[in-house]
Amino acid sequence: MMIHDVTAEAGKYKARKRVGRGHGSGQGKQAGRGHKGAGSRRGHSVLHQFEGGQMPYFRRMPKFGFTNVQFKTRFWVVNLRDIVAQDAFAKGGDVTPESLIAAGLVRDLSRDVKVLGDLGEAGKLGVKLDVKVSRVSNSAVAAITEAGGSVEQSGTRRDRVRGVDRNSDDLTPKNLTKKLRRGGAKKKS
Repeated sequence: MMIHDVTAEAGKYKARKRVGRGHGSGQGKQAGRGHKGAGSRRGHSVLHQFEGGQMPYFRRMPKFGFTNVQFKTRFWVVNLRDIVAQDAFAKGGDVTPESLIAAGLVRDLSRDVKVLGDLGEAGKLGVKLDVKVSRVSNSAVAAITEAGGSVEQSGTRRDRVRGVDRNSDDLTPKNLTKKLRRGGAKKKS
């Protein structure tokens, strides 16, 4: 055959490789399946991403994308029983982040402070406390006001941005920049 005899039809139809059909098929002995092992048996299948047990390519790729974890509000948490147990607050007084740092209950001002209402075995608060921190739990507010104290919550940065007043009964945000409409009626122009 010469090069000028090759036409567009040459190689158009390629015969299917019939594996496992004996020596006469042209695929003799192992029939193109290699030596032994699962790959030489019929019914064998392997996932396309399997790389022989090494860490697959798609798992070696770095993760990326958006996450909210960096915007999480973290608190220094202090219980009422720990506050009352300190000598500085044994007779009452002002509870502020600075006074809690001085008493050794809070490490520093890097986080907001939250006061929880766990009183331990005492059950009731016996001293008058004036609490001025970022957050106070509902049970702590009830215990402090019942003992004749006062609570003033400054709120977190997120509260201030969203316009939430922690000292009022209405805790709905006032500064929402965008109102969400989910499948409601379209706005009339």
